[in-house]
Amino acid sequence: MEGVAGIVAWEQVSGGEALYEEGRKLYTEEINAAVRGAKAAGATEIVVMDCHGAGKGWTFNSLIPEDLDPACEYVVQNEWTEYTELLEQGCDAALLVGMHARAGTQAGVMNHTISGRDYQNLWFNGTLVGETGINAALCGTWNCPVLMVTGDEATCAEARELLGDGLTTVAVKRGLGARSARMLAPARARELIEDGAKRALSDLSAVPPYDPGRPCEIKIEFRGTDPADRLRFRAGVERVDDRIVVSRADTWWEAWRQYFF
Repeated sequence: MEGVAGIVAWEQVSGGEALYEEGRKLYTEEINAAVRGAKAAGATEIVVMDCHGAGKGWTFNSLIPEDLDPACEYVVQNEWTEYTELLEQGCDAALLVGMHARAGTQAGVMNHTISGRDYQNLWFNGTLVGETGINAALCGTWNCPVLMVTGDEATCAEARELLGDGLTTVAVKRGLGARSARMLAPARARELIEDGAKRALSDLSAVPPYDPGRPCEIKIEFRGTDPADRLRFRAGVERVDDRIVVSRADTWWEAWRQYFF
C-alpha cells in the first residue's frame, strides 16, 4: 500500500486507524487500474493477491472486495509468500502495484524492508534487496517474470536496477522524505498504471524471471538482537554476529523457507 498515490502516512496503511479506510480505497483503485490494463492486453485469467501486512484482521486483506474489478479473482493468504499454487500451476507474468523502497532509501516514502521494526538490510547472494526483490525471487522460482512495478520514483529505480531496463515502471509520486511526497492525483496515477500494465504485457519476454543464483545465501541484518535470538537454533540458519543471520541452501526458495517460515 505504501507505494500508492495519496498515501504518505502509516495511519493510512494500518488496520483500524481512521485514515486506513481512505488508504484501502486508494489501494483498491490502483489494483483495478492494473486489472483493466491486463484485460486490455488480452489476459484471460487475472488473480490479485494482497501482500500488505496491515495488522489485525486486515493483514493480507486490505483490498475492498465489493469495489474490485469483476474481471479478477483475488486471494487472501495467511502468511506472506505462503500462497504459491498459482505460480506452481504456471503464470505468464506478475505486476507489482503500490510497492515501496527498501529500508534506508533516502527518498523512499515510508521505506522499510518486511517489518520495519525488525529488519535493517536483506541480501540475496550479496545483492541488497527490498520487498520488490523478494516478490521477484518468489515469482522467479516458478519461472514467472515481474513485468511491471509501480510506486514512488525511488522504488521504480530500485526495481530497474535489480530487474533490468526492460521492466515497465510507473512512478506515481516523488519522495521528499520518508513521510512526504509530491504526488500525482489518484485519477492520473490510475490512468498511467492501466497503460503501464497494458504495455508491460505486450512483451512477456521483456524481463527474464529473477533468480538470485544457485546455491543461494540469504543474509539478514536485524535492527536488534531479538530476531536473531529466535533463529539461532533454526536448521540451515547460522548466526554470524549479534544482529546478522544467514540462511544457505541450493535454491533461493529453500533458503527462504528455512528462515522465514
